[in-house]
Formats: sequence, C-alpha cells, structure tokens
Amino acid sequence: MSQRLQVDRFVPALAPAVETAADGLAFLSKRLWPLLDLMIRLQLASVFFTSGVLKASSWPTTVLLYTIEHPLKGVPATTAATIGTGIELVCPILLVLGLFTRLGALPLLLTAAFLQFTYKALPDHLFWMALLGLLTLRGAGPIAIDAFVGPHLANAPLPLARHFAALGVALRRYAAPVLTMLLRVWLASMIWHGLLVSQPLVIQVVGVFASLAFVAGLATHLAAVIILLLVVLLPTNAALLGEPVYPLLLLASFALQGGGPLAVDRLLAGSIKRWFPALAPSDQWLADAPRVLIVGAGFGGIAAAQGLRYARARVTLIDRRNYHLFQPLLYQVATASLSPADIATPIRTLVRDQRNCTVLMGRVTGIDRAARQVQIGERTIGYDLLVLATGARHSYFGKDAWESLAPGLKKIDDATAIRARILAAFEQAESCEDAAERCRLLTFVIVGAGPTGVELAGAIAELAQHGLQGEFRRADPASARVILVQSAPRVLPAMADSLAAAALVSLRQLGVDVRLNARVEQIDAAGVTVGGERIAAGTVLWAAGVMASAAGRWLDAKRDNAGRIIVEADLAVAGIDGVWAIGDTAACPSPEGGTLPGLAAVAKQQGRHVARTIRARLEGGATPGAFRYRNLGTMATIGRKAAVADILGLKLSGAVAWWLWSFVHVAFLVDVRARVAVLLDWFWSYLTYGRSMRLITGREGGAD
Repeated sequence: MSQRLQVDRFVPALAPAVETAADGLAFLSKRLWPLLDLMIRLQLASVFFTSGVLKASSWPTTVLLYTIEHPLKGVPATTAATIGTGIELVCPILLVLGLFTRLGALPLLLTAAFLQFTYKALPDHLFWMALLGLLTLRGAGPIAIDAFVGPHLANAPLPLARHFAALGVALRRYAAPVLTMLLRVWLASMIWHGLLVSQPLVIQVVGVFASLAFVAGLATHLAAVIILLLVVLLPTNAALLGEPVYPLLLLASFALQGGGPLAVDRLLAGSIKRWFPALAPSDQWLADAPRVLIVGAGFGGIAAAQGLRYARARVTLIDRRNYHLFQPLLYQVATASLSPADIATPIRTLVRDQRNCTVLMGRVTGIDRAARQVQIGERTIGYDLLVLATGARHSYFGKDAWESLAPGLKKIDDATAIRARILAAFEQAESCEDAAERCRLLTFVIVGAGPTGVELAGAIAELAQHGLQGEFRRADPASARVILVQSAPRVLPAMADSLAAAALVSLRQLGVDVRLNARVEQIDAAGVTVGGERIAAGTVLWAAGVMASAAGRWLDAKRDNAGRIIVEADLAVAGIDGVWAIGDTAACPSPEGGTLPGLAAVAKQQGRHVARTIRARLEGGATPGAFRYRNLGTMATIGRKAAVADILGLKLSGAVAWWLWSFVHVAFLVDVRARVAVLLDWFWSYLTYGRSMRLITGREGGAD
C-alpha cells in the first residue's frame, strides 16, 4: 500500500517526461519507420538486382559458376542459373515496390542462405538473411503497395486471397515476435565479439549494459541507439560485422520499432499505462472529466485537440465538414495540379488514436454564454471550456455582389469550382468563332497579390503556356492573358522588399501582367474595371482579403474591423471566462505592431498554446502565460523552379526556394498516402508539364 502511495506521489512529476517519451516513440514508429523500411528494401534490392544484371550479362560465366562454385544438387547448371538469375532480377523489383513483399523476400532469403552455406560464409549474408527474414514475416511498411491493398486482400475476388491474408496475419502475430527475439540475442553477441572485446573498460561496461538490455528487450529503443552509436564511432571487426550498413540498418529497425512482443518493454507497458492513465484513457477515467469544445478543425483546431490528448478532458471537435484541409496547396487543386483527396484528410483519421476526443460534423449557428452551450442545428451541446477556431471567409469590402462573379479560394468546393471555370474557359474558347470573345474568354484576372494571388497567377500562366500545349486546334492556350491586380505598391506585402521584387520578376517572366497601385472599381459578368480601364475577362478570381467568421457575433465579443475577436495575451476572449479564440478568428497583437497574420503556422502554434493553457487550468498547474509567435519563416511559389522564401531571416529565391517550398509542403502533409501521391504528381508535372486532374465537374462546365 505504501509503495502504491509512493508511486502515486511521483506520477504527476513524471507525467510530462513519460508523455514526451510516448510522443517520441509514436513519432519514430509513424514517421521515421516507414522511411527506414523503404531504405532497407532499396538497399537489399540494389545488391541482388546488381548481381542479377551481372549474371545475365555474362551468361556462360554464370552457368560455369553454378556448375563448379556452388552447384544446386540434382538441378542442371543451366536451370539453376536461370532460376537464380531470375530471382535476383524479379524479386528486387517486388521489394522496391512493396508488392507481394513476402513472396519477393522469401526467394532472396533462400538465395542468401544458399550462398552462406554452400558457397562462402560471410557476415553480410547473415545480415541479409536477418533483414529478409523480417520482411518475410512482417511484410513491408506503410510506403508500399501492399500497405494499400493488404487490408482488403481477404475480401478480394482472387483465388486463395483469404488464405494468403490469414497467413500474413499469422506470420506477423506469431512468427515475427520469435524471430525478433532471436535476432536481438544474435545481434548482441555479434556486436560484442565484433566491437567490444578490444575496447577500453568504460566502453565495454556501457556496451555490456546496453547489450544485456537489448537482449532482454528492456528500454530497447535506447539500447539499440547506444549500440548503433558504438558501431558508428568505434572501429569494428569487419570479419564479424562485414559492411557496416547492414548492422546499422538492423539496429536502426530496433531503435524505431522496439523489441517486439517478446520483450520486457511489452510487459512493463501495462503497468506504465495503469500508473499514467492518460496514455490509454478509459471511459471510467473520463466519465466526469471537464468538457472542452473546439469549434473548427482547421490548423488551429486540430492542434488544440491533439495538444489535449493526455489531458483528463472530454474533448469534442466540431466542424461543418468531415475533413481537414491543407489550405496552402488548395490553389494547386484549383489549377488542376492535384486532386482534392491529396490535400484533405478525414478529421476522424487525425484523432483516431485519441480516446478522449469525439468528432461531430455540424454547422454551429450560435453560442449561449450563460448556459455554456453551443447551438448546432436543432440541438445544443454543453461545454465547460470553449475554443473557437472557426477560420475566415472572403471579404469583398462591402461589394458582396461580386462574390458570385469573382469567387475566392478557401475550401475544396471553391477550388473545384475555380478549376471548372478555368478549364471551361479554354473549352469555350476552342468553340468560339469571334476573335474578340475568344480573347475575353482567355483573359484571367486575379485580384490581390498576396501568397494566394501570386501562386494562382503563376499556376494559371504555366497551365496556359505548357500544360495545355498541343491539345487545342483553334484556340491557342499560350495566348491567354493572366492579369494580377494589386492595390498596394508591391506584391507579397508581408514579405521583405527583396523577395517581393524577386517574385515580381518571376511573375513577369511567366508572362503575368502585374498591375500595382491599381484598384478594382467594378466587376460584372463580362469583365472588370481597374483604375478606370475596362478589361474584358472571362474569369475573375478573388484573393484580396478575408473576414472572420460569425464567432464574434455569437459571443457578442469585442471585435476588430475584420470581425476578428479581440483576445488577451494568452488568447482568451476578453471579458469571457473559459473561452479562447485562435487562428483567423482572433485578432492577436503582434510584437511588431498590428496583429498576427492569418497563417497556418500562427494557428498551429496558437492551438498548441491554448491546449497547454487549458491543461494547466484543469490540473492546477502553472499556465504558459502570454502567447509568443515563433516566426520560422514564410514562403510562396510562383511557378516551375520559381519561389521566394524567408526562413529564419535567410532570404531565398529562385530554384533553391522552390525546392525548399516543395520539401516543406510535402513534409507537412498529414499522411503517407498524400505525400506519395503529391510527390508522384509533382514529379510527373516537373518532367512533362502535365496536369492530371483536368476534370470539369459541377455546373460550371455547362450542362448537368
């Protein structure tokens, strides 16, 4: 009993460290492990495929090899050479693709064993066998074709599909843990004999403790990292460990995946979860927990919800749509570069593993401050604490009649409608007999030269000049005019003067007609009036301004001219207890003066800050205080190998900035499938200028 009380006393103090460790292990498993798995498959595939190519290119020598060096008993040399070479040419391709990975890995495993026991014993062969054995039993990781089709294999209308699926489950569940345990013992002994026997006593002691922990599966991640560092930093016995890359890959797999089910870590996991129930919250533990309601599943809302994953709180996340949108790439959907599915993820997927979070789909129409209730349609939902992350909508500065004539870009429906308008303009121009009308149809006006306007203008110009080349007979897409209108004296006003100037040069090189210090005076179905000049245009797009949602009116809170809720330093709504506003919903003061911009990075940091504040309030701890935005940088892309970026004060433009922009945006996509799909689409577009998503959907294209 006293021991239990002693543990309970230290639980609150240890909770942050334990939760940080849990987050770290989750990151290793979900983010780094897929990349390591792919790296292992590529390394093994390159070794065997190179051997297969060499054998195929010198066939007489290969037949002689199977005749004299390592004959296959009972099999003619020519047949053995054909089988062996075929395995080394075909199976590596399966490994790289992650297609029928087990069937690809098993013949290579047998080949490695054949070489080890009938030809020449080498440590490399043993490590090949170890890595291929894991692939045979566990299958490929998430970056593989198997990962997409495997879950559906049992129900596929293929012969023996159900049996193969059941076999794969059985191998992973029963055989893989045994092999993992045996590999821990074998690898520790190999490391000891190949690395530690001749080292100083201190290193030997560290190595012994790490090896013993590794064998037992105790703190396996840490033990594997220590052993891996010893292999990297100390001279090794190549006769025992062979090429360093293979033991490093094997150790790295344990560092990221752990010791498997047959390890002390797995036995301790249950006790740790009992001591720290936030790691695996039960319904009983959450039964009477405070209710935290988050309205809006944008960057800020998702960050706030995920930041509360270890809090003793019943979190409810409400959004009128069932998906979270990666808005920075929305313009690429609008210009036929990406599919909507590439930049949108179901909200439930993002919080699937968060037991204390419930997702509701609905449109919030009001808030009762006194009763602490939110109105959703005909029903109400109560809350104890409320976070408003409702985002923003387009602002037409009092000219709301322009909205139907010049749509903005805030959601997927906007993007697909704009894509339909753009593509329909080219289709209509092809069938138009009148030259003036054709010119009007092929004139695109974008109002506003912030990041969205600049990116839209560059993407439309590239689509016209390259993406549609050679596909029309009467209308020349390259003759299209793209006009970017900006009321300010320069584009990208929020960025440095040098970067704005570089962006202007890149836009003009693409043929974009940039009009600075120009105001739109009128928009109608036939075009726009800019600074007294009439421009006949078939498509007008709005990127000039935004206005906050109605959340401020629901609360009757203090608001600025854009409708944003005026918040205090810690993002709490002024004068209303237990309510916070973040992202585009909030007017948050900036240290440089004015308010913070409506950027995804701002919203995410605010969401995490509010989550820490709420948790401190629930647990009686010290609050984080005032919100401070850490500006890691801003960037915008103009077109192919043309972008501008301001990263931690480092100002970049041109191809370097474009590659950095591409890397950052792919890295911040939510799931692996989206990253792979976007990379493939971008790679194809980079090579061919092709746009694979040129579908005209909805009513914009014409008849239903």
